[in-house]
Amino acid sequence: MPLHIVFDNPVIPTNTGNAIRTAAVTGAKLHLVEPLGFNFDDKHLKRAGLDYHDLADLKIHADFDACMEALPGARVFAFTTSATKWFSDVEYTDGDILLFGTEPSGLPAEHLAHPRITEEVRIPMVPARRSMNLSNAASTAVYEAWRQLGFPGGV
Repeated sequence: MPLHIVFDNPVIPTNTGNAIRTAAVTGAKLHLVEPLGFNFDDKHLKRAGLDYHDLADLKIHADFDACMEALPGARVFAFTTSATKWFSDVEYTDGDILLFGTEPSGLPAEHLAHPRITEEVRIPMVPARRSMNLSNAASTAVYEAWRQLGFPGGV
């Protein structure tokens, strides 16, 4: 079972395009939760995703609850700068969900409080920095999880 990357209400098309590439090259599934801050005709999204759009497994969900219902039973790791546990201290398993919030504000409190959230985790940074770029954070996280799983399907 693949890893799942979830972007909750993404608004910057290049971040989603980059995540499409990450999903395509790692075998992860990318899930986007509406509303989206762009449409799929956006030239920046297409440029960032290059020719990987057809190689990625991408699903769009009407809202957060619909996304969680589409992924029953899987553990959900919410990435947030307010967490105290580092993402690298998690022992990832097949099918885990790596959840990321919208670019300007992160995950809303009601999604962090959702009963499906297994744990909140963070990617370490030097002090006095607001956050990492969304697509870079997702790539960092999915590669750590994929590494722990032994890079299944990788060459």
